[in-house]
Amino acid sequence: MPKKIIQIIKKASKEQSATISSQDRGFNYGDGFFTTAKVQDGQVVHWPLHRMRLIECAMRLGFSELDFVQLESEITDYIATTALGVLKIVVTRGSGGRGYGLPELPQSLIILSQLPFPASYSLLTQQGIKLAISTVQLASQPLFAGLKTLNRLEQVMIKQAMAHQTCDDVIVLDYNNFVIETSAANIVAINKGCVFSPNLKNCGIWGVYLQSLCDKLPVQFIDMTLEELQQMEAVFICNSLMGIVPVTAINNIKYELSTSVALLEDLLLKESAC
Repeated sequence: MPKKIIQIIKKASKEQSATISSQDRGFNYGDGFFTTAKVQDGQVVHWPLHRMRLIECAMRLGFSELDFVQLESEITDYIATTALGVLKIVVTRGSGGRGYGLPELPQSLIILSQLPFPASYSLLTQQGIKLAISTVQLASQPLFAGLKTLNRLEQVMIKQAMAHQTCDDVIVLDYNNFVIETSAANIVAINKGCVFSPNLKNCGIWGVYLQSLCDKLPVQFIDMTLEELQQMEAVFICNSLMGIVPVTAINNIKYELSTSVALLEDLLLKESAC
């Protein structure tokens, strides 16, 4: 890994977005990564896990080591007065290099921005969510599997195709027809007292909330077909903003919301008692 160098941090204000160079590698090549976090009472929820994500992305993509002393200080000041909101942290390799070639002394650019917290998310855990199946499938690329890189064209196409479907979100398969995730969340299922989630070894994003769930429950990661998912007793989706949300339908397959919630609460209670 390149040795640590100075990083530049830019913060968007409520009135004006942060500006970047037209030569920035994140803008030109998607050469970077990001994380999106819930902010509550001036604190980043699950910050240690977001920090871990940033560290892993930097390491696996060959970025310079991030200076978290500086970054955390900037974040603390930036969100100090935020009661409830969303913090997005984008890291690019900065500008420089010829074509795709890396600059000799890359200087990371970090952009902090705040967004309003989605009002609809507070209702999801009470109402549940309805899923359809995406017509767009994910390509396999183990090199980037699990990482939240700036290359999100697949997700853009998934959202574009989803506009023609009647659902809240869509389940996305890979080209082996295994379930991977939804357009914006990980998938978790319960069956016979066990917790399962799709294998993310070849594609998909390893979510922060999924990691927090793994810290509480023994989650089994398996190659899961759509038919196997539909046969589970309860299905949920999760991400760092919405938390964990029960699925009430996958196409025409229905799930009882109260049953799903009870199954999850029972497992969490059993694990906390151990």
